[in-house]
Amino acid sequence: MVQIEQLAARTPAVSVDELLNGFYPSPRFGEVSFSSYRPDPAQPSQAHAVHALQHFAAGVGARDGDGLFKRLFGKKDTSRAGIYLDGGFGVGKTHLLASLWHAAPGPKAFGTFVEYTNLVGALSFRKTVEALSHYKLVCIDEFELDDPGDTVLMSRLMRELADAGVKLAATSNTLPGSLGDGRFAAVDFAREIQVLADQFDVVRIDGEDFRHRGLPAAPSPLRNDDLTHHMHAEFDGKTVARDEFSTLINHLAGVHPSRYRQLLEGVEGVVWKNVHTITEQAVALRFVVLADRLYDKDVPILASGVPFDQLFTEEMMTGGYMKKYFRAVSRLTALAREGQNHEPS
Repeated sequence: MVQIEQLAARTPAVSVDELLNGFYPSPRFGEVSFSSYRPDPAQPSQAHAVHALQHFAAGVGARDGDGLFKRLFGKKDTSRAGIYLDGGFGVGKTHLLASLWHAAPGPKAFGTFVEYTNLVGALSFRKTVEALSHYKLVCIDEFELDDPGDTVLMSRLMRELADAGVKLAATSNTLPGSLGDGRFAAVDFAREIQVLADQFDVVRIDGEDFRHRGLPAAPSPLRNDDLTHHMHAEFDGKTVARDEFSTLINHLAGVHPSRYRQLLEGVEGVVWKNVHTITEQAVALRFVVLADRLYDKDVPILASGVPFDQLFTEEMMTGGYMKKYFRAVSRLTALAREGQNHEPS
């Protein structure tokens, strides 16, 4: 028997502590470590990145026991405030960043760039700084350079946290279709956070690039008449969120993206009826956040309507936010393949 709910009927209320408590690696990376990362022997930069992060982890919280005399008159700490992993898609940057988080002492935070910008939107910039300044380590996955306003916001946040003695670690992906070998991301990162640039060690991780692999084939959507049958067959004994797609995306406009993790609490599968191409940028960007949270929780999808490779317009898939949309399509496709074909996502 399936327990059916609707995401469109949920409006979670989340406290500040609950928001902050959500900043940890997703279940996909809940038990990873440096030893579980398998560097490609053909890519020496991968093994180098492991050693660099292990060394960085050893320095997190190292000055906690310093007394006032040592802080005033001792040898100046010349270690970098942060470390930045530069590379393409699928080379293990998130695995390594999560391994750093697991290896470092707390309190500590791990979240995506979008989750931190959403946190600022939910709490205010000053309250976010006050909350995170007490942490020993802040990890920012998928640092994004496609929104100048958010980039400046995060640059300022990182600068204030570094000034407070917080160690920082970040990753970023090169845009599909960008020229160059991936250094583009590191150059833009350094330019956009000029004040922090000299405090970061940039570690390059080489490997097969996402651009050369392309997106996985999206499964054919189910017929509306078949959704109920497949739902009961695939999700027997589970809690499923079943929504009309248009109703769901309208509802998301009234739920702050910082609460999308709680929106999915207890959901073990989703069923969407009449998926259609999203044509408004604001709606599409909100939906990307939901796709990320679904992928974090490994929630399989059954859907009718258009396939997920038609979820966003051609202009979106080639525009300034293309990285977000490529990631969302890839992740939603993987979850749909899991839901329909039992393929691990």
